[in-house]
Amino acid sequence: MPSEHPFYLAGEWGRSSRPLPVINPYDGSVVATTWLAGDAEFERATQAAVDAAPAMRALPVFQRSAILRRAVEEIRGRRDEFAQVLAAEAGKPLRDAATEIDRGAMTFEVAAEEARRIAGEVIPMDLAAHGRGRFALTRRFPLGPVAAISPFNFPFNLSAHKVAPAIAAGDPIVLKPASRTPLSALALATALEKAGLPAGAFSVLPMDRATGDRLVTDERYKLLTFTGSSAAGWAMKARAGKKRILLELGGNAGVIVDETADLDFAVGRVAVGGFAFAGQSCISVQRVFVHTAVFQEFAARLVARLEALKIGDPLDPATDMGPMIEEAEAARIDAWVQEAVREGATVLTGGRRVGRAIYAPTVLVNVPETAKVCAHEVFAPLVGLYPFDDFNDALARVNRSNYGLQAGVFTRDILRALGAFEVLEVGGVMINDVATYRIDHMPYGGVKDSGLGREGPRYAIEEMTELKLMVINRELT
Repeated sequence: MPSEHPFYLAGEWGRSSRPLPVINPYDGSVVATTWLAGDAEFERATQAAVDAAPAMRALPVFQRSAILRRAVEEIRGRRDEFAQVLAAEAGKPLRDAATEIDRGAMTFEVAAEEARRIAGEVIPMDLAAHGRGRFALTRRFPLGPVAAISPFNFPFNLSAHKVAPAIAAGDPIVLKPASRTPLSALALATALEKAGLPAGAFSVLPMDRATGDRLVTDERYKLLTFTGSSAAGWAMKARAGKKRILLELGGNAGVIVDETADLDFAVGRVAVGGFAFAGQSCISVQRVFVHTAVFQEFAARLVARLEALKIGDPLDPATDMGPMIEEAEAARIDAWVQEAVREGATVLTGGRRVGRAIYAPTVLVNVPETAKVCAHEVFAPLVGLYPFDDFNDALARVNRSNYGLQAGVFTRDILRALGAFEVLEVGGVMINDVATYRIDHMPYGGVKDSGLGREGPRYAIEEMTELKLMVINRELT
């Protein structure tokens, strides 16, 4: 019998009249059942967050940090249990799921450290004559209740990237997890329940879209943090009113491999960056620009790497790549590939479904830039290879995108690396690595359609606090 996972509402576990079965994308079985919160539960959680805000604001820094550290201990102590939950609900290979739990623990650990470093500064005021005898102090204060919406692809760690900084900042938070992968966020709630948060400071509520939309429009929330599709994110911003917005959205990451690159290393990293978790990451490698001098060799080596991957059951520890999140997504990317082929693209490997929701790792060449698999976010196990002769032209082609999250450049030429950092229109440039690289304390976010603001505990804390200034006049005569 599948297990039951109640939702977490302001320190209490609850159910509603609307069960939500969670489906294993690999075989279609029911992993567990949770429940959808409705308007009544939304109101209770929101009011609890409002009521908890003064207590969270008054919570001393050492206590915030201690709560986060206790959560780290709980997460690490239950690593294998949480990884099994994540792998089953998301279809993520078990070893990748375990890595995500480790990353979530690190996110909380860094947030515990950053809670102790929320500092202000002394500002000299005598830069002008009327500032003589005055000095100023700045300090960051909690912003207030935070509304958070997390995605299906990293349901544990991307929830952690919203929850841990909010606690560090002194803000209560209500989290809506993705409906397809709510169990990881509920597992996180069990860890925080034991960590000693003030009552009402945290809720995890699976919701339908209509109910969850109230997180966007309700004025009692002072910040909305959303990770998901670009279309959904920018639509939320338009309706969010006066609240602060933090958006981590989509991408179609570009990688450049020049003729000086370590080819075997670059192939290995692209094989990971484009195909880990079936390419379902906003910084998954999608467009690879390879110098013509090494293009054929790079393509052959990449195809060989991908055809050696073990594809199948995510709960098998030997599996390298499992299913996409649902069968409809595998059908979608298949339609996109067939469209690209009709427009002139060639399939070097893959290009077909090999299971219920499994799409074979796919490499395309001769892809028109207008094809969906190039111009849009594929969010699938697919990369396109594009030859180039001039490095500056490759930079320009990476920039020919509505997205700008991260990019990768493989080169031994330091001037090319510095030029890429200067020219590429993205939030982060990874030199001698793929665009998919992320370590959880770094500033992470994009430009153009890829988002607004930066995550990483320190940077999210800045978004979740209000900078206040005090000016002191020492000359009263």
